[in-house]
Amino acid sequence: MKAPSAPIVAGVDGSASALTAVTWAARESARHRVPLRLVHSYVLPTRGYPQIIITGNEIRQAMENIGREKLAEAAAAARAAAPGVEVVTEIVCGGSTPALVEESKTARLVVVGSQGLGTVTGMIVGSTALALAAHGKSPVVVVRGTEVPGGPVVVGVDGSPTSEAALAFAFETASLRGARLTAVLCWQDLLVESAYAAVPFAVDWAAVEADERRLLAQRLAGWQDKYPDVEVEQLVLRDRPVRAMMRLGAEAQLVVVGSRGHGGFTGMLLGSTSQALVYNAPCPLAIVRPE
Repeated sequence: MKAPSAPIVAGVDGSASALTAVTWAARESARHRVPLRLVHSYVLPTRGYPQIIITGNEIRQAMENIGREKLAEAAAAARAAAPGVEVVTEIVCGGSTPALVEESKTARLVVVGSQGLGTVTGMIVGSTALALAAHGKSPVVVVRGTEVPGGPVVVGVDGSPTSEAALAFAFETASLRGARLTAVLCWQDLLVESAYAAVPFAVDWAAVEADERRLLAQRLAGWQDKYPDVEVEQLVLRDRPVRAMMRLGAEAQLVVVGSRGHGGFTGMLLGSTSQALVYNAPCPLAIVRPE
């Protein structure tokens, strides 16, 4: 259980994508009334510099100076987006993914951009975002696409422990934002289609849908009691989760999913739906795992 004052952490690498993530994180820090912690990491080169002219210590100092400049730019953007939010900066020597995974152990939330510096041309999402979504210990938000002001918070539900954690996150977020919550349960995917393909006339699809509606209502009941201020829309769709979340996310301010739902293989850290949305979500994406 994270402390109530646990900070929101944002990764900083000097890219435009990271600055967008920082401003998103600053506004979220203001909503939660917690500090914003900006983290920049660097890796010392082991070769490729003239050791006669410049020493390892001078390389370290130069990289730290560059990091401070990037953090100062990010801190200014954060304060402009959310005046009054406490902003703390940190420079870490090491890879960005290990640094942010370590930060996630005590963070309320870790926020990253969808594409950072140093990615291969044409790569849609930065490697840090994908790795953090798989290994982070706190909820992770990948800021990408377009956030629709006044749009709903959309959350995927499948009855798994991770989707329960996603519901908790989504209800709190919707309450803080004064937003509508759209809870989506998709009950048809490739597995369902193939299972019933041989006996299409033996399946009462209306009964299946009614059962899924009851399941969704049951999953939401306790959360609606806890957050009576949140208007909830319940959607039961005979569709594949990724396709449905992509469509609904185009008109949302945030999409929330669990890190892995039913049907994931043992040992898989990031489910196929979550992974696909990291690459393609049309708006900011939150990936939540149970504590």
